[in-house]
Amino acid sequence: MPYWRLSSFYFFYFASLGALVPYWGWYLKSTGFTANDIGIFLAIIMGTKIISPNIWGWIADHLGHRMLIVRTGCLLAAIAFAGVLVSNNYWWLLMVMVAFSFFWNAALPQFEATTFNYLGNLTHRYSSIRLWGSIGFILAVASIGSVLDIQGAAILPIVLLVLFGGIWLASLLVPEQAAQHVPAEHVALSKLLKNPQVFALLAVCFLMQMSHGPYYTFYTIYLEEHHYQGWLIGQLWSLGVVAEVVLFLLMPILATRFGLRKLLLASLLLAALRWLMIGFCADSLWILTSAQILHAATFGVYHASAIELIHRYFTGRHQGKGQALYSSLSFGAGGAAGSLYSGLIWDSAGATTAFIIGSMAALLAFVISWIWIYPNVRVKRV
Repeated sequence: MPYWRLSSFYFFYFASLGALVPYWGWYLKSTGFTANDIGIFLAIIMGTKIISPNIWGWIADHLGHRMLIVRTGCLLAAIAFAGVLVSNNYWWLLMVMVAFSFFWNAALPQFEATTFNYLGNLTHRYSSIRLWGSIGFILAVASIGSVLDIQGAAILPIVLLVLFGGIWLASLLVPEQAAQHVPAEHVALSKLLKNPQVFALLAVCFLMQMSHGPYYTFYTIYLEEHHYQGWLIGQLWSLGVVAEVVLFLLMPILATRFGLRKLLLASLLLAALRWLMIGFCADSLWILTSAQILHAATFGVYHASAIELIHRYFTGRHQGKGQALYSSLSFGAGGAAGSLYSGLIWDSAGATTAFIIGSMAALLAFVISWIWIYPNVRVKRV
């Protein structure tokens, strides 16, 4: 198994997220955009995940060239994003974000399917590969905050273009045969949703990502408004992902000891607590620090559990479809809904209200998981 080739892709991909997610809203604010505008721009990046992964997943399942799609998506995403350097006009930037995110969102679901195909029966090793994505995120978010303090937010598009180029170069290192193509088969979405566990899991993924909306869209701006400096904001982002890395290292042991159901339930409950801590205690650094440590649960435990369940429920020829659904309904639809609602109410109802709504979404996901998700009960294959 080409451990370092797979890991390098995750490293650069999530390093770019470490530059984009915490600081893109800050960059947009520095160019004069409102909170509502920022919510829309971030929602576009998330929203194209509703469509893009399914289109590219369908193509991959039919053509059998997953890595070709990954490479093409990465290259075209970098080219499209370069349009940010042309103009800061609202409508131009809107079109650039649509084009960029359509291609960028094509890559990760197909690469995840490739990684699991490489792992075969060793799926417990996924966390040890994926943790390099977390390391990339940490290095990016920790260093870029200080750079922006010194150079200003205007340098961010250049930094992102360099990282997008790194993703494309890393994708060239993974051979096409890793995809292990299997024949495509048309399965209606209605048949997938007849399995209560599958439907419940996708609903939980949507709600969990929706609950992250205020955090991913406005956390940096929120802390800046409470007079935290850029370097400290970067360290807080980094702390959360350091906790995530530790979790990924421990996940094989935790999954064996507690099982996926208990881990998923714990992550959802802790997410509800985390958003309340951030929403009500922005002036307390030690509470914010504790909330960031909870990222180990609210992303690390949640993602590792959810993606393993997706891998169990969507087997063989359906892996690409399963990864596309997971990406589109959680990071796509859920992320877009979270960015939109937080952007709409941020200035009017306030940050605390936005985080309360996020907490309620996580609690609803907890209830759904408690009632319907039992991984040890055999799911009828689709």
